[in-house]
Amino acid sequence: MKEFGLVLMVLFIAAGSTAVAHHSAVQFDFGKSTSITGVVKKFEAINPHMRLVLTVTDAKGSRDIEFEGHSTNNMYRAGYRNNMIKVGDTITVYIAPLRDGSEGGYVTAASMASGVRFGARSSAEQARDRERAEGR
Repeated sequence: MKEFGLVLMVLFIAAGSTAVAHHSAVQFDFGKSTSITGVVKKFEAINPHMRLVLTVTDAKGSRDIEFEGHSTNNMYRAGYRNNMIKVGDTITVYIAPLRDGSEGGYVTAASMASGVRFGARSSAEQARDRERAEGR
């Protein structure tokens, strides 16, 4: 009986550590969207989340900014293909910014210098596309 209790305790701890290991996206403000252009320093299309580091140069100077994004499966369904993003590429990412105002965010879409794009389209982009289609 003692062994059974020990097994239950180990299973309980293992299940609890799995739940704690997954993090929430509450730190990102999905009600806002902004774009950032930079040079890819690091890119990993991995699960559970894509990892990206861009070297950004603007009025604040040059610095590296870290982003995360969808899983590889979600990115693929949104148009991403293997080797689409390479270190050294200049890309624009569309992000849900961090709520605390620090740099970084959650990549919802990206555009390559070639014009190829993957990811979700913001409501503002969808409205612009509708207006263009309607000739406005």
